[in-house]
Amino acid sequence: MKNIQYLLKSIALILLVLQVSYLRAQVLSPRESMMKNTRITSTGKLEMIASKTSSPKDFDFFVGKWKIHNRRLKTRLNNCTEWVKLDAIVEMHKVFSNSIANFDSGSFDGFDGKPPFEGLTVRLFNPKTKLWSIYWAASNVGTMDTPNVGSFENGVGDFFAEDTYNGKKIIALLRWDASDKKNFKWSQAYSADKGKTWEWNWYMTYEKL
Repeated sequence: MKNIQYLLKSIALILLVLQVSYLRAQVLSPRESMMKNTRITSTGKLEMIASKTSSPKDFDFFVGKWKIHNRRLKTRLNNCTEWVKLDAIVEMHKVFSNSIANFDSGSFDGFDGKPPFEGLTVRLFNPKTKLWSIYWAASNVGTMDTPNVGSFENGVGDFFAEDTYNGKKIIALLRWDASDKKNFKWSQAYSADKGKTWEWNWYMTYEKL
């Protein structure tokens, strides 16, 4: 009987270790192709280069009203594996007839028991550089974030920004995976070591309303 109990405890411990390892693998990613079309210059600055297929119509799939299911790490760059969830309702509109600007706005439930807030995203396409700049603002902050800049390639858009998080200099990546335009996804990752490793800290999936 004691041998069976010891065996069960050993199996439970192994399963726990495997689960934690799986969660960490979801959070941390190597550099791989994370900085495609982006490089760090000799002066340490980010330089983004547009893909050959970058287009002002890249966000057309997002026009309309959506329910967003959010899953975000409770703390970031802190070896956290606890996720918190919330829902949001947003509506995206194109602004100019040539499609070089669009925005979405809507209401978000509060993360982890915090009050609800409203959010606004503005996207601008530069016809000269063929790069998109993405700006975010929230009603509970009142400032516009540093823009993430980048482009789409093969249905996936990567947008980068140099920023600071809790006193750490980071590279922030926003990824729009629209390779399946009926089932697209948004995700966010931070790197605190100039792009060598990344922590995925926020995921969004969308439901058409």
